[in-house]
Amino acid sequence: MADYKHGSMDIRVQEKTFEGFMKTSARAVGVILVLLVILAIFGA
Repeated sequence: MADYKHGSMDIRVQEKTFEGFMKTSARAVGVILVLLVILAIFGA
């Protein structure tokens, strides 16, 4: 524990994973909204 320095960990992999998760989540929300609009228009 004595050798630990705050902020020294490489987090590039975690950042890329989180970025991918956010993109996928945003796309999923977009698809759901489009489907809801289509359902509202056609009254399915």
